[in-house]
Amino acid sequence: MKIAVVGLGYVGLTTAACLASRGFKVTGIDIDRHKVETINEGKTPFKEPGLDKLLKRSRLRCSTDYAEAGDADFVFISVGTPAGPGGEIDLSYVASAAHSLGEVLANSKKPCTVVVRSTVVPGTTRGLVKNELEKSSGKKVGEDLFLCVNPEFLREGNAVHDTFNPDRIVIGDDWGRGGKNLLRLYRRFYRRRKPATILTSTVNAEMIKYASNAFLAARISLINEIANICNHIPGADITVVSKAVGLDKRIGPYFLNAGLGYGGSCFPKDVKALIKYAENLGERPQVLEAVDRVNMGQPLKAVELAEKLLGNLDGKTAAILGLAFKPNTDDIREAVSLKIIKTLQEKGCNIKAYDPAAMENAKKILGDSVIYASSAEDCLRGSDFCIVVTEWGEFRRLGPDVFRKLMRNPVVIDGRRIYDPVKFREKLKFAAVGFGS
Repeated sequence: MKIAVVGLGYVGLTTAACLASRGFKVTGIDIDRHKVETINEGKTPFKEPGLDKLLKRSRLRCSTDYAEAGDADFVFISVGTPAGPGGEIDLSYVASAAHSLGEVLANSKKPCTVVVRSTVVPGTTRGLVKNELEKSSGKKVGEDLFLCVNPEFLREGNAVHDTFNPDRIVIGDDWGRGGKNLLRLYRRFYRRRKPATILTSTVNAEMIKYASNAFLAARISLINEIANICNHIPGADITVVSKAVGLDKRIGPYFLNAGLGYGGSCFPKDVKALIKYAENLGERPQVLEAVDRVNMGQPLKAVELAEKLLGNLDGKTAAILGLAFKPNTDDIREAVSLKIIKTLQEKGCNIKAYDPAAMENAKKILGDSVIYASSAEDCLRGSDFCIVVTEWGEFRRLGPDVFRKLMRNPVVIDGRRIYDPVKFREKLKFAAVGFGS
C-alpha cells in the first residue's frame, strides 16, 4: 500500500512518519526544498518529542515533486490553512494542493483515495477540494477518484503519542467509498487497538474539528476569567478551585489550568475562523466572541500584576522565562510571550528572555530588541522582575532562593502556576494568576 502526504508541517510530517514506522511505503511532499532535504537527512525541521527517533527508524522519503503521488493508494492533504486578514480561513494552499494533485492523478490508472487532513471550514471538502480535483484530473469523485475528510486532533508536543493513541477517529465521506477505504487503512495501522470511529458526512467531520477546539478554548477562557476574579479575593486560589471543579464528572479535569491564555497555530486561528464563518451564515456567535476577547486580554494580566508589585515599570529589566506557546515545542505562533514583551517594551522595560527550544524562532520575530539569555539563571541575573510565561520543566526546579540570589529586585509573577505561592511569598515579592492578594 502506497501513501503520499502533501504538506510536511506538524500534522503532515507526524502523520507520514507514524505511517512509515508501521511498514507502509510513504512519500512526503512539500514545496519547501530546505525542509524536504532536512527530513531526508533524518532530522525534523521543528521540535516535536519522539519524531526524530521515528524518522531515523522509518523509511520515509520526501520530495518537492507532486508526481511522486501519481501511483499512491492514498494521498493525505495536510497543508496549512492560515488566518486571513479578517480572521477568515485562507484556503489557497488547500486549493493549490488539490489542483496539483489532480493534475498528477489524471494519468493514474489506479483508483486513489484523497484524504483532507487540513483543518477546513464545513463545505470545503465537498466544494472546493472536490471541484479542484475533478477540474484538474478530468475524473469524477465517487467513480474514478475517492475523497473523504479526516480531521486531526493532535497536540503539539504530544503529536506522536496522539497519532498512535487517539481518543477517536472521525471520517467524513459523502460518496460512500473513500471513508471505507480509509477505515481499512486504519485497521491495518492500529491492528487490534483501533480507537472509537465515527463515519459521517464531510460537513459534520469538518464541524467536529472546529467544535472540539472551540469547546477547549472556551474552557480555558472561562477558567481564566474565574482566576481573574480570584486575584481580587484574599485567600482565593484558582488551583484549588479548578481541582475541585474538575472532580465533577459532568465537567472533568482537563483544560482547567488557569494562566496567561492559549496560543499556538490552532486555537486562536480556529476560534476566529469559526466566528467569521458563523457571521457569514448570518449568526452572531456571542460565546465564541467572548472566548476570543478574554484570551486576547489574558496575557496582559501578568503585566498588571508586575505593576501592582513594582509600580512604574519604566527603565526596569524584565526576565521572561519561556517564549514558546507551550512546553515541548519551539513554536511561537500566537505565543503569549510576544504580547507580553511588546506591552512591556511600550512601558519602557528592557527585556531579557530565555526558552529551552524556541530562541531561534523568537529571534526571527523579535530581532535584537531583547537580550537572549543562555539559561534561566542567566536570564534572572540582574533583573528587576520575572514573568514565568511557559511551564517548562526546568523552570519548575527554580526555588525562591535562586531568584533572591540572582535578581537585582526579586519579584516573581507566576503566569502558569508552577510554584507554591505560600513558600515563595515567604521569601520574596510574588504574584500568581488566580491567587488572591
